[in-house]
Amino acid sequence: MFEQLTNRLQDVFDGLGRVGKLTEADVDKAMREVRMALLEADVALPVVKDFVKRVKERAVGADVARSLKPGQQVVKIVHEEMLETLGEGARLNFSGSTKPHVILLVGLNGAGKTTTAAKLALELRRDGRSPFLIAADTYRPAAIDQLVTLAKQIQVPYFEEGTSVKPPDVAVHGLKVAKEQNAAVAIIDTAGRLQIDERLMQELEEIKRRTNPVEILLVADSMTGQEAVNIAQGFNERLGITGLILTKVDGDARGGAALSMRAVTGVPIKFLATGEKLDGFEVFHPDRLAQRILGMGDVMTLIERAEAEFDEAEALKLQKKLMQNQFTLQDFLDQLKKIKRMGPITQLLDMVPGMNRFKDQIDQQDMEKRIRRIEAIVNSMTANERQNPKILNASRRKRIAAGSGVEVRDVNDVLKQFQDMQKLMSQMRTGRLPGMPRLPR
Repeated sequence: MFEQLTNRLQDVFDGLGRVGKLTEADVDKAMREVRMALLEADVALPVVKDFVKRVKERAVGADVARSLKPGQQVVKIVHEEMLETLGEGARLNFSGSTKPHVILLVGLNGAGKTTTAAKLALELRRDGRSPFLIAADTYRPAAIDQLVTLAKQIQVPYFEEGTSVKPPDVAVHGLKVAKEQNAAVAIIDTAGRLQIDERLMQELEEIKRRTNPVEILLVADSMTGQEAVNIAQGFNERLGITGLILTKVDGDARGGAALSMRAVTGVPIKFLATGEKLDGFEVFHPDRLAQRILGMGDVMTLIERAEAEFDEAEALKLQKKLMQNQFTLQDFLDQLKKIKRMGPITQLLDMVPGMNRFKDQIDQQDMEKRIRRIEAIVNSMTANERQNPKILNASRRKRIAAGSGVEVRDVNDVLKQFQDMQKLMSQMRTGRLPGMPRLPR
């Protein structure tokens, strides 16, 4: 998300960085570029106008004029105003002693509400709360089947009554069962609808009245574009939404909906969701998104992803192996799989300050193909071969190549990569650290 905007803004900032003393004409030119970049990213025009006005007023001020590096000062101002536009991060509201707390999910057709309901249930369980899912989308049988399938997959209790019962009744009946099962939070999945559909909006109002939700979350597709503002305003006026969940944030290089919805409604973005995989869900941190937009990276999210994959005890064990030169091909494969689970390489580069510019030099599909080839090769080895790669003679390498569907030279390349890594670890122990070895083709 925001890839196009990030690239455009970095070009603007690079231009400012080459200017020794910043004039008002320089600021005007830069702000025109920023304005065009935001509009191309599908940010709503009123939001763009307000943002550019605020930045310009500060950028032509005395602080920038006196700065030794005025270009950097402008970047700082843009960052601060971006944070102002995105608003503060907000957690879910679980005030009050009555349980279960009800979360009502609403939005258009195709926004991803049903998958989001399951993702949210997983997030709540990780947070120590017991979730319960209620299938109140009775207009689409497939939606009920999907929610039931997902609930079983993540082992979360659920309630459904088919398509013959009205959604407000399903919600109430489901809430009663959730209470009987001592659930902490009940998540109600509703049918998609347009904010201008009077009958269906009245139905949501009835569900709200009868279930008294602590949160009404608008699930919105980040690829909605300019229409995002009308959608958010419509649902907010009728229901008083308390938060936003942006879905498919990995599928749009523009992402203007994130800036537009928050700025126009004043309602906080609470979560970002990516793809169909249930682990593609994260708490929204405005400071991190602002840093990503401005090409500053997102080190905290990268650290959190790494912590989720790398257990501390395992990390210490691996460190000991590395320092004692006991790192095996099995260890190599395990670490490769963990890095892969952290996300696409290009996405990880986005999180490292200054590295997003190198994304275009990486073919993600080619990279994934190479990693799959390495996995196939190492998986075709016996346990003894993984522990003792020195025993891999010509006949063994030929067998491994046949078993993994590659050429013998591919097996040799992986072994060469592994030897380079071992050599690197040896040099680290002696204090000499050369460049990292390449990934085998």
